[in-house]
Amino acid sequence: MKVGFLGPRATFTHLAVQAFFGEKIEEVAYSTIPQCIDAVAEGKVDYAVVPTENALEGSVNLTMDYLIHEQPLNIVGEIVSPIEQHLMVHPENAGKWENITRVFSHSHAIAQCHKFLHHTFNGITYDYATSTGAAAQYVSNHPDEAVAAIANELAAKEYGLEIVKENIHDYQYNHTRFAILHPAKKEYNSPLLSPDREKSTLMITLPSDQSGALHQVLSAFTWRKLNLSKIESRPMKTGLGNYFFIIDIDMRIDEVLIPGAIAELEALGCGVKLLGSYEAYSIKKSIKK
Repeated sequence: MKVGFLGPRATFTHLAVQAFFGEKIEEVAYSTIPQCIDAVAEGKVDYAVVPTENALEGSVNLTMDYLIHEQPLNIVGEIVSPIEQHLMVHPENAGKWENITRVFSHSHAIAQCHKFLHHTFNGITYDYATSTGAAAQYVSNHPDEAVAAIANELAAKEYGLEIVKENIHDYQYNHTRFAILHPAKKEYNSPLLSPDREKSTLMITLPSDQSGALHQVLSAFTWRKLNLSKIESRPMKTGLGNYFFIIDIDMRIDEVLIPGAIAELEALGCGVKLLGSYEAYSIKKSIKK
C-alpha cells in the first residue's frame, strides 16, 4: 500500500503517517499539498495525508480550498498530533547561531513561533518553505549560509542539523489536525492507534436571497442535539460576499439525525455535500525517533 504525504521526509505530516499506518507501507513524499492530493486522485497512491488545521494558526486554507474547488476527494480519517517546534542550524554554525540572518520554515511554523522570533531575532528575515522538512533539508545543504530552520526533532536527525533552541512555539498546546484522503469512501483502520472520536464533515452553501439563512442552518443541528465542533467560512471564489461553510459534527452519519438535518437544509435552499464520515485518532505524545 502506498501513502502520499507532504514531504520531504521528517515533516510533521510524515510523523503522522508513521504513527498511524506503521512501517508496512510505501511512503511517497510530495513537495506540495496539491501534488499530494492530485496523487491520490490519480491513483498514484492509495491514501494521502495532508494538514488541515493547527491549534495556534487555524485552518490550512490551501488544503480545504483544493478539496472543494479542484479535487473532490473523501475524508476517510483524521489524525491529531502534538507539534513541537525547534530552532536548528547546520553544525558548522551551532556556535554562532545567534548571528543568523534568516529563518526558514513553513509559514504556519514561523507564525507559531512569533514571540520567540520577535524577542530573539527582532527584524530578521523570514523565508517560507513548502514544509518544515523542506526547510531543514535546505539548511543542511547550505552550510555556508547564516540560516536556521524551524522543524521537528526527526528533521534534525534526518538532515544532520543541531537543535540550538527547543520548544520555541508560543503556546504549549500546539497540535495539528491531518486528513486522510481517498477517492472513494474506503476507510483504513490504524494498526497502531485506537480511534477516540467519530466525525462527519459537511460543506454547506447558503441561498443568496434569504435573510437569516445561517441561523436556520444552525437550528437544524441544534434541535436535533447534534454537536458541532467546528464551523468555518471560506470564499466561493465567485465574487465578494459569496461563501461556503465547513461544518464538523461529532458523530458518524446515521440513518435519521444527520440525513434529517441535510434534508431540512436542502428544503431551505442550501447546497449540502458530505465531505466525509470517519473515525478520528489522536497521537498522545510527540514522536521521537
